[in-house]
Amino acid sequence: MQTNILICGVGGQGIVLTSKLIAATAMAKDMPVMSAETIGMAQKGGSVFSFLRLGDDLHCPMFPEKTADLIIGFEPAEAVRMLPYLKDGGKIVLNTHPIMPVTAALSGTDYTGKEMIAYLQTKVQSLAMLDADAACKALGSPKVLNMIMLGAAIRQNVLPFTVEEIEETMRRTVKPQFVEMNSKALRYE
Repeated sequence: MQTNILICGVGGQGIVLTSKLIAATAMAKDMPVMSAETIGMAQKGGSVFSFLRLGDDLHCPMFPEKTADLIIGFEPAEAVRMLPYLKDGGKIVLNTHPIMPVTAALSGTDYTGKEMIAYLQTKVQSLAMLDADAACKALGSPKVLNMIMLGAAIRQNVLPFTVEEIEETMRRTVKPQFVEMNSKALRYE
């Protein structure tokens, strides 16, 4: 059995760390895993996405369109951009808080993300939405966005991990002073 996961957003949201946590948790469970990130202009607020494949008979970290079991969308427009990869019956976990693209800001274009969310609502049967940025404010740190999104994704029962297994990996990965905050973020509902 294979699980295909696509994580997408913009630079600075923690997409690469989220991917690494999933991959490291899979390896800790002796589960075959492959991953590939495309970070492009991430430092300038550009698109970032990561392909992850879990399971047997993996030959390539990338997977074709219409085969993703799960898309974790850290930003609405980026989730729409990656929608062709979602398989029929696949799930999306979406942060509803938009980030205005640099091109829109420079041209004076208005972008609220609402049209992207509305589009996803018409195209995706299983769409779990949360305002993860509001959750970050409630927890007191913008740096836990990725943990909030990862916890929400685990609760969709697509990933073959528990919150506790991801938390164990996180404890080995992040600095000790950030463990408690990240644990709270993983469990935030």
